[in-house]
Amino acid sequence: MISVKSEEKMKQKDLIKKLTEAGFEFSSHGGNHDIYVRGKDREVIPRHREVNERLARSILKKWRLE
Repeated sequence: MISVKSEEKMKQKDLIKKLTEAGFEFSSHGGNHDIYVRGKDREVIPRHREVNERLARSILKKWRLE
């Protein structure tokens, strides 16, 4: 039997809160994603209640928010 460790999750609203505190603003909906912008910076956030922890950390690290 193969055991698969479940991935940690971050709530989407917590990720969005960190982005908005850093100056990002909601721009538009795109398919299953929301788009946030800060000047010329653009970040696409999946529209799910919870976001995979690795993806969330990657986004925060990209913008030096972690």
